[in-house]
Amino acid sequence: MNAQQLVPLALPRGRPLRCELCGGPAQLRCGACRVTCYCDVDHQKADWVSIHEKICQLLIPIRTSFPFFNSEKERKHGMEQLLHRQKHLVDLTHKVAQKFVFEGKHEEAIPAALHSLRFSIDTCGPDSMELVPAYLILAEASTGLGHLTQAEEYLSQAQWIILKTSDCSNGIQSKLHRNLGLLYAAKGNFEESLYHLATDIYFASCAFGTHDISTSGGYFHMANVFFRQNKMDIADSLYTEVTDIWHAHFSRLIQVQSQTLTSPAEINILSEEVEISEEPLNEAQQAEASQVLDAILDIREQAPEQQPAKTASVIHALAMLHYLILDLPKAHDLGMKAFLITKQLPNQDASEAIHHLLKLIKSKPFYTK
Repeated sequence: MNAQQLVPLALPRGRPLRCELCGGPAQLRCGACRVTCYCDVDHQKADWVSIHEKICQLLIPIRTSFPFFNSEKERKHGMEQLLHRQKHLVDLTHKVAQKFVFEGKHEEAIPAALHSLRFSIDTCGPDSMELVPAYLILAEASTGLGHLTQAEEYLSQAQWIILKTSDCSNGIQSKLHRNLGLLYAAKGNFEESLYHLATDIYFASCAFGTHDISTSGGYFHMANVFFRQNKMDIADSLYTEVTDIWHAHFSRLIQVQSQTLTSPAEINILSEEVEISEEPLNEAQQAEASQVLDAILDIREQAPEQQPAKTASVIHALAMLHYLILDLPKAHDLGMKAFLITKQLPNQDASEAIHHLLKLIKSKPFYTK
């Protein structure tokens, strides 16, 4: 199906059907699933690009009428299946929206986040904590688009739910304050922004640890605020912290990946500091790492006073990222760039680690330079 395959909507008697995006009166229906309606072609295209292409067929069993059940057992099983499908869609739409936000594609993120919000309401009710992640993504996307009033409304909804919930997690508190920090930064209120970003880092550190990738976003956005204030020494130290966190994370993933290829006897003699259970990067984390590290590299390379060691560290981290997502030609190019920089430095420790990465890249059977 493409974005033009729509059919006119025969309006039913009673309450009119509503557009999937804006909630206005619908005039068209998706020609593939036939259970999704739009007010015009533009809203259909926006929904398709954001999320509908991925969930078109998944919506059919959710939005069609229940069959007749012969027993209470069958009815219960049917309801359980419906809830399972709805929760899957909450998770899928949230991940897609988050990935778009990290990629800076804020307009594309909004339809997916709206779906996540609606499915969360369907499964958990209008006042549940489960709605907060969707509200926060909608707020961040709106801030990115410069729609600050809309962002404030979404954040108010999230805050209201959090305030009346006694067991809100540190992770959710962290994301709320990160969004508030971004909103105040967009308004130019840097003092208030830094307060909320510092609070974000506190809650993220409580939830994940001070050197976890989930905490690094707070450091990164705080660095951006100091950068905009021309407080370059503070910004530099925070950008270094962000780079170090991602660099260490990628190094662990690569070491774990290498360990899976060794024998149990060899694993036993490896350092106990390396955790075998390290999870691979998901798409949202890949997008966040790419966005953050590319931004820091751009700042490093354009700085009036060059710091080769710090620049090489960012490039090395990016090389590891591309290795982990199997973009091996890009990983090789970045690895060589970092290697050539570090060969000019007095300390050769970094060049040895980069040389090891280059050997791993070339060892892949499907690597082509």
